[in-house]
Amino acid sequence: MSNHAQILKRVTYASVATAIILIIAKTIAWYLSGSVSILASLIDSLMDSFASIINLFAVRYALMPADEEHPYGHGKAEPLAGLAQASFIAGSAFFLIFNAIDRLQNPHVLTYGNIGIAVMVFSIIVTFLLVLYQRHVVRITNNLAIKADSLHYVTDLLTNFSILIALYLTLKGYLWADAVFAILIAVYIFKSAFEIGNNSFQQLMDKKLDEDTETLIIKTINETPNALGFHDFRTRQSGKDKFIQFHLELDDRLSLLKAHEIADGLEKKLMALIPDTEIIIHEDPTKVIQ
Repeated sequence: MSNHAQILKRVTYASVATAIILIIAKTIAWYLSGSVSILASLIDSLMDSFASIINLFAVRYALMPADEEHPYGHGKAEPLAGLAQASFIAGSAFFLIFNAIDRLQNPHVLTYGNIGIAVMVFSIIVTFLLVLYQRHVVRITNNLAIKADSLHYVTDLLTNFSILIALYLTLKGYLWADAVFAILIAVYIFKSAFEIGNNSFQQLMDKKLDEDTETLIIKTINETPNALGFHDFRTRQSGKDKFIQFHLELDDRLSLLKAHEIADGLEKKLMALIPDTEIIIHEDPTKVIQ
């Protein structure tokens, strides 16, 4: 197994384990305190666990090499996992809003609020450590599924901080704070779901690579000796794999061997600059006007 694959599998295992630990801790805190904002965090962690399990299988499937039935590989499993995550997260946001509205209409004093605060502090520490690990892996692999997973764990950090404030205010007698913060959390969660879903959808629709990457590719093509230009330039991404194709314009007086050497050299240079890339270059003979 490659080092790249081992890194991705380890981070998905860490994500699942973290979600399970937080679910147990938050379930206890919610059962004892009855806080709807802790319920919001618990539901979010449940969604995280489902999403992390989806990621676990999606990453394993996406890492499978290309085969006869899937000649372009299995990378599209990653954005499909992202869409599934977005659906889970959006559903949890609507559920939270309904519960928070009910709590606004029927407020009550929290019990064991200090236990809830302790659990939230614990959740913040554990989640922060996981996010640091995920960010490290994303920098190495640029994996979309791990990036999406990290995004909603960052959301967890923000929501846990806001829940601490909500619990403190509620214990001080501001009974509305618990429900209001839960609604704010739900809105933020829904926003995150939209971002994850949109990013995944764009990749499924073969959106071109980012502007910086395309600029680097074009600059490299233009700096290639004997290249007269290019056209029909296209890029896309599937999971970690990037695809680049274009027609390279060369002097029609060049031999086939020389034209191939130029295109082959350009291909190797691009692959060195942009890892995990498959490149198709069509050499177009172009008449040079003298």
